[in-house]
Amino acid sequence: MTSNTKKMLTINLKDLSPAEIPNYLQYAIAPRPICFASTVDKDGNINLSPFSFFNLFSTNPAVCVFSPSRRVRDNTTKHTLENILEVPECVINMVNYDIVHQTSLASVEYPKGTNEFIKAGFTPIASELVRPPRVAESPVQFECVVNEVKSLGDGRGAGNLVIAEIKLMHIDEAILDANGKIDQEKIDLVARLGGDWYCRVTKDNLFRVTKPVRTVGIGVDAIPHAIRNSKILTGNNLGQLGNVEALPTDEQIDDYSQSAEIKEILDATIGDNQTREIQLHLKAKQLLDDDRVNEAWMVLMLG
Repeated sequence: MTSNTKKMLTINLKDLSPAEIPNYLQYAIAPRPICFASTVDKDGNINLSPFSFFNLFSTNPAVCVFSPSRRVRDNTTKHTLENILEVPECVINMVNYDIVHQTSLASVEYPKGTNEFIKAGFTPIASELVRPPRVAESPVQFECVVNEVKSLGDGRGAGNLVIAEIKLMHIDEAILDANGKIDQEKIDLVARLGGDWYCRVTKDNLFRVTKPVRTVGIGVDAIPHAIRNSKILTGNNLGQLGNVEALPTDEQIDDYSQSAEIKEILDATIGDNQTREIQLHLKAKQLLDDDRVNEAWMVLMLG
């Protein structure tokens, strides 16, 4: 496995100002899904604002969390938090590429009472179970009841953890697959990075990683030494190899060695074990990059 000695910058967060800390954390802890939350105050005034401190934390019960942090500039709290403390309900509207610029516009700190639906050009839809409206343009909308709000501090930049239980979900049928499930390619989600940066989840940058819970992998420690210390295979490649339940049989390896491409490698490297190992490892890496793990194992076992 290839490896490099890294020179690490070590930072004690106590040495940074509240304004400096996000410049490191929000670039490093990314991408972050975006919670586009609609809320109302006790008088029915609507607020709509995005938060990237957001994620799913439980499926039964279905619970997500997000955090309207105190403003770093003047340590004041945001209207979303104030509304939730008055009316503990919200709608979390997922953000895809089609609405990302409008969502960003809704993050402007308009005066209290300003309706960001109007400012950002969104269409409100009445919710069925909660008082805040949904964003019609959002591909998925979650109607939520707020179970708890936990203050994480009282200083500038301190978060307020909103624990919201999802009661009702609305999904645009255009993003469903033939089985009625959400198609990851069709939803076209975006996520926050650091500063002004976002990323887009498109077909071209999607990839699959086989879940290890489906099998009991042999583990990287069970991979033969010569393979585990390959100068060609990466740590990701070793993770793929370690996620098989069993190695291919001798019969399978013999059969595979008769394929024209493999025979060409073996015939061209007779008497040159070092070159043979390199060529086999290069071929195995190509197979692993195509997620053809069992074939990669058979190639490697020929070395």
